[in-house]
Amino acid sequence: MNIKCIAIDDEPMALEIISSFCRRYGNIELTTFTNPIAGMELVRRTKPDILFLDIEMEDINGTELARDLPPGVMLIFTTAYAQYALDGFELNAVDFLHKPFSYSRFEKAVQKAVDLQTLQRLSAKPVFTDEYITLKVEYKNTNIRLKDILYIESMDNYVRIHLTNQPTLTSQMSMKTLQELLPEGKFVRVHKSFVVPVHRIASYTSKEVILYNGTKIPVGRNYSKCLKDKKTEAT
Repeated sequence: MNIKCIAIDDEPMALEIISSFCRRYGNIELTTFTNPIAGMELVRRTKPDILFLDIEMEDINGTELARDLPPGVMLIFTTAYAQYALDGFELNAVDFLHKPFSYSRFEKAVQKAVDLQTLQRLSAKPVFTDEYITLKVEYKNTNIRLKDILYIESMDNYVRIHLTNQPTLTSQMSMKTLQELLPEGKFVRVHKSFVVPVHRIASYTSKEVILYNGTKIPVGRNYSKCLKDKKTEAT
């Protein structure tokens, strides 16, 4: 599946560097513009996966253009002016490439954008209706709706089910046993002590997962591949 990208920069040499890096990365369809107005018109019409946008251009500032960005387009700023970095992140830019940037830095920014977009697509899919699992809580069988689970934490021979709008529930069982009760593909183990619903992941790095409510969950070194596998399943 190709990644559709648009690059807007008033310097042809800067666009050539991005084009070269895109060819090296592979599976990228890139359209370039030195005219920011024409470029943004195509962005609004086609809604690409990623927009590479220069900030300081003749007669126009990229941060102003970015305010009119369609939802779902991953924004990566490219500029020689580091002082604009804060403005960029306030506009929810995925990354900020300070010119001149290396291919490895470019590759990291693209992968970050692709991963984040994939997680957003996963979160937009219908997840659960009234599906539930039954666990023994305080000697009583308790039905727990899957859509209410924020994340699951293991503590020795117990698991704690953290819920969105209810008190945390504790059940005596191993994480492995609990995982066998969960529907395949909709939960991911990110650490020996944590399982999270895929649709609640807002973003992640190799060290932590951030849920949509702002909760941060550590990612174990041996579990980071599970997150990347979710990206593959969504494409």
